[in-house]
Amino acid sequence: MTGYLMLAAADGLIGCQFLFNSGFIRRTGDSFRNALCFNTLSYLAACVLLFIVNGFRFEFTLFTFLMSLWSAANGLVLTFCSAKALMKIDLSLYSVFMMLGGMAVPFAGGLLFFGEKLTLGKALCFAATAAALFLTVGKGEKKGGWYWYAGLFTLNGMNGIISKIFTDSSQPKASAAGYSLLTSIIILCVSAAALFITRRPRINGLKRSFYFAFGHGVCSSGANLLILKALVGLPASAQYPFITGGSMIVSTLIGFLTPQKPNRREVISVVVSFAGILALLLL
Repeated sequence: MTGYLMLAAADGLIGCQFLFNSGFIRRTGDSFRNALCFNTLSYLAACVLLFIVNGFRFEFTLFTFLMSLWSAANGLVLTFCSAKALMKIDLSLYSVFMMLGGMAVPFAGGLLFFGEKLTLGKALCFAATAAALFLTVGKGEKKGGWYWYAGLFTLNGMNGIISKIFTDSSQPKASAAGYSLLTSIIILCVSAAALFITRRPRINGLKRSFYFAFGHGVCSSGANLLILKALVGLPASAQYPFITGGSMIVSTLIGFLTPQKPNRREVISVVVSFAGILALLLL
């Protein structure tokens, strides 16, 4: 049960990071350079938090470094795919492919490659969460870009696989916080270098909105650390459907505090997600 409590806390942080992300975009815009600036500031905050959490220690092993490189490369390519996808597809469909991939790939990987057993609760939770995701898809005008959909689905799902490989490995490795810190440092360096190279155009409203990026970094790194720690005791095939369903519930509830209130389908999706989580916990 401790693992699920960690995941519930992570879902709360994930919901908050959506607010910080949207707050930054509203004040600065959604250009590629703005995204680089957001990424740089966010991972700077993440590095500071993780360094403190890790007792002001920096841990290094060759295995941890290689896994951090893989995780960082996966995250950076996902960022590129996300930018391209949003030029081709609607936001609602984009969110579905991101979240469905983040759930389905680790779910399948856990069953096929990590010896996890399929239970009725896992199956019902997966099916309910998938149904809830598709309930949120709206009718849009953008067409094409299905190769970017595939990229979003696969790369976001690979985050879970990479975390599972690191957690289960018997190789000499850093702690969860040390691994997260090293990954964040790599992404920070790449993002900062890309931001320096681009230089133009100027980012408007940065002084009034940088704290949104910092808040996102704190919430994102905190959530990822809790998810990584929970993987020690929970199977991936149970953990990631719980995360996806829980983050949908939290995000929708937070939506009631914003000007754009959740619509009827989004409220129904929350009920379906909650039913799936109950099935996972009780069956």
